[in-house]
Amino acid sequence: MPRTGVFLCHCGSNIAGTVNIDQTIEASRNFPGVVHVDEYRYLCSEMGQDIIKKAIEDNNLDRVVVGTCSPRMHENTFRKAAAEAGLNPYLLEVANIREHCSWVHKDMEEGTPKAIALLRAAAAKVALNEALEAPKLEVEKRALVIGGGIAGIQAALDIAEAGYPVDIVEREPSIGGRMAQLEKTFPTLDCSACILTPKMVEAAQHPNINLITYAEVEEVNGFVGQFDVKIKQKARYVDPVKCTGCGICWEKCPAKAPSEFEMGLAKRKSIYVPFAQAVPMVPVIDKETCLYFRKGRCQICEKECPPQAIDYEQQDEIIERRYGAIVVATGFDQMDPSIYGEYGYGQHPDILTGLEFERLFNASGPTGGKVVRLSDGKPPKKVVFIQCVGSRDKARGMNYCSKICCMFTAKQAILLKEKLPDAKSYVFYIDVRTAGKGYEEFQRRAAEEYDVAYLRGQVGKIFPEGDHLVVHGVDSLSGKVVDIKADMVVLSAASIARADAPELGRKIGINTDSYNFFNEAHPKLKPVETHTAGIFIAGACQTPKDIPDTVAQASAAAVKAVGLLSKEMLQGEACTAEVDEAECSGCLHCVAVCPYTAIDAKEIEERYGDGTLKRTVAEVNPALCQGCGSCSAICRSGSINQKGFSNEQILAEVDAICLQR
Repeated sequence: MPRTGVFLCHCGSNIAGTVNIDQTIEASRNFPGVVHVDEYRYLCSEMGQDIIKKAIEDNNLDRVVVGTCSPRMHENTFRKAAAEAGLNPYLLEVANIREHCSWVHKDMEEGTPKAIALLRAAAAKVALNEALEAPKLEVEKRALVIGGGIAGIQAALDIAEAGYPVDIVEREPSIGGRMAQLEKTFPTLDCSACILTPKMVEAAQHPNINLITYAEVEEVNGFVGQFDVKIKQKARYVDPVKCTGCGICWEKCPAKAPSEFEMGLAKRKSIYVPFAQAVPMVPVIDKETCLYFRKGRCQICEKECPPQAIDYEQQDEIIERRYGAIVVATGFDQMDPSIYGEYGYGQHPDILTGLEFERLFNASGPTGGKVVRLSDGKPPKKVVFIQCVGSRDKARGMNYCSKICCMFTAKQAILLKEKLPDAKSYVFYIDVRTAGKGYEEFQRRAAEEYDVAYLRGQVGKIFPEGDHLVVHGVDSLSGKVVDIKADMVVLSAASIARADAPELGRKIGINTDSYNFFNEAHPKLKPVETHTAGIFIAGACQTPKDIPDTVAQASAAAVKAVGLLSKEMLQGEACTAEVDEAECSGCLHCVAVCPYTAIDAKEIEERYGDGTLKRTVAEVNPALCQGCGSCSAICRSGSINQKGFSNEQILAEVDAICLQR
């Protein structure tokens, strides 16, 4: 019979508020095999851990049950304490009293019996626990950063500065991301390109950073410390080694297409670089619009190229590399506001999104830096900004605040006044949200010094009338209906997750929330980590963020990645799956459901009478297995058990709960 110790945490008043501690302690003394019971206000504290360690040594305990908060929070804390006392850490069980009991019940009459049941079940399970040893894994001293925006660039630079090689994979022809599309940044009104371009150049020239642009991650296998990644390098049809970035090819190209960088407001050539400060300054050929690929004629770019860098025969390539850590920094998209038919987006050229309006301020933008109406080229006298288009909208949009819109609008209203002193700005808003250093002062400056009229209310309809756009709305503070004859309307469209985020998440083994943003492991304690060890997130792929928050999180993710890469060996997962070959039917459903590709088919020979028979069984690679339990759950023959969560252990818990009833 094992010698088990049961320890109950008050968790301040979290547990003690809905669980009768004394009654639970008394009941725990009668559990089979329990020889020691104790309680403390905060077991996760240093003093609380010392109580557990001392009890293990003094009472010769060989099993430990801790009734506290979720294992995700503190299982490792208590395992380390047990190991320091000389007990195998896997001979410890955590009963989740806080989340499973006290947080879901309002009074002690309901909470106490359930807490006792949870502790009884944990004691029954721990009696069957076995001492396990976690395998040691090697670490590949290289990091992968997916996404080349400001978050990806910052993370890569920080990792590279720590001395580790980094690959940045960017799907566009150039790094830079959304920040490259901005004219200026709030609240300092710094030139966006002046801040970003040096970072882009630094990343390109850093000896530890390798840029893989115009490429996408195709497949990720392996585990923390040893991620095997396949990267699809799309054909540029331009040799990057020969190309000097002189620009003759795109100057001479006769074919044009809508520019993605300019949000479709301008044309680009079929051979192009996205913007003037692109890094690398190597063009790509758009096969869909190139006359040579479409009709087999033209080839002007090839004839005019001095270094003969054009290569029409270039093919897509698959790059296979191993990485120790991965940082995901894929950024965000802008919501298409055309679903709001009352605003008329897409039906009139002078109704723009915030990002489209931003491009009008830029000297290399579609209008050469002149803020003019796209319908007739005249400067606007009245511009109406509409906030929360798609944000904070349960019915048709997103239920969250996009965070940057209030400041984005204040910045554009200031820039408009500086460009066109006679112009007047109106802002329809629900609430003004300016949480950030210097943000409140910046927004007030827009209203007070730049004569921006803020109208608290919503717009019901926008419709053309002659040369103007009539904005019909309500000012809820005055209670009056407002009609403004505007020259331009700017919609603050919601920041949303990239359309391919769920697909990328499936490839790399991380999950997304209900809005398709990537989930962090813990919102407070692990904001840059994911549930897959070794994969970190940074920037607006997690949730809408401004530039300072994005850069800060990117550096945080880099620190986590460097901490991982700096280790010579990592501790693997001890609670892996194992197959009973005698019971395995060879259906291999487990192979299909394993998210870590840790299970393969294996052929074995069995003796029958005078002969042998070959049959197929499943085989688990313990180095790849992360102990998720999917295979054990789907196994029809019951031949797969997960160490630490065997069928016998689970049934022992069920029996213990039923016994109490």
